[in-house]
Amino acid sequence: MNQVPPFAVVSGAQVHEVLDGHESEVVAAVEAAYRLHGEGQTVNPDSYFLRFPDRPSSRIIALPASVKGEVGVHGMKWISSFPENVAAGIPRASAVLILNDAETGYPFACLESSIISAARTAASAALAADRLSTARGTRPTRVGFIGVGLIARYLHTYLAANGFDFEAIGMHDLSAEHAEGFTGYLRGAEGAGVEITVHDKAEDLIRASDLVVFATVAGEPHVTDPQWFTHNPLVLHVSLRDLSPEIVLDSWNAVDDIEHCMKAGTSPHLAEQRVGHRDFVAGTLYDVLTGRITPPADRPVIFSPFGLGVLDLAVAKYVHDRVADAGELHTVPGFFHEMKRYG
Repeated sequence: MNQVPPFAVVSGAQVHEVLDGHESEVVAAVEAAYRLHGEGQTVNPDSYFLRFPDRPSSRIIALPASVKGEVGVHGMKWISSFPENVAAGIPRASAVLILNDAETGYPFACLESSIISAARTAASAALAADRLSTARGTRPTRVGFIGVGLIARYLHTYLAANGFDFEAIGMHDLSAEHAEGFTGYLRGAEGAGVEITVHDKAEDLIRASDLVVFATVAGEPHVTDPQWFTHNPLVLHVSLRDLSPEIVLDSWNAVDDIEHCMKAGTSPHLAEQRVGHRDFVAGTLYDVLTGRITPPADRPVIFSPFGLGVLDLAVAKYVHDRVADAGELHTVPGFFHEMKRYG
């Protein structure tokens, strides 16, 4: 007979404690989730966007998913993006994630998920950067960040943990204050000996970098000239809407999931609308992991991850299990109350 699991709440402090310093394990969990997804062992419906007519820049997104294998859970991430928060001194994004028992369907945990979301995003990009650069036979040493918020910080952390050793780091952000803050973070994280440059123009940053990371809140393309990429950099297009169709079509492209990426006005979606087909996408990260596709050295290479809910579930389950193993789960007694059918 199935038992109803206890319901636990996992705080952001607990999530941070589990994930901080364990980046390689998080990348391994994300890679395992990608492999399960590629093998058809997941369910990952479209994300659902809650938008507001009076606040067009804000949204709340539901990402339902299910993962088989060792993860073995269902669940959903509920994540908001309110860019106006930044001016008020609080983070743009906030999130919770619900894990559901695979047998009974009962929710058994609610986790603070802005950290999980940032970690899975960074782990996905770092995994892609590692495998794509290895396949190309060159390891980038000059990285440029366009957009330097929390996601950029996590991306830098995960790239460093995944074996990237940079001799130069550039950044470009519309906010001088944010660029100054990211510079301070980098000096503390990298120490002396690494050249750190704040670029006034995105073009200058891109031309100076062999790894370009987009982590903005752009809603439409703002980088439009393919000539900026003639040195064939590796591009982690994490924010998905920065590049014009011309740049996408001029490059070799990999995504995390083709169907998901061809929606919601992403740059690959705009490129598909421009040419009427998807032939410009070589394949997915799973195809890279399994050796089905290999990126060229003589073209720009762009990885555009839509961000799959299955990754959030994999990282959340990893966090939950570590907290449970430490005996530190905060359960809510009596959370499920009406347990007898007829009272």
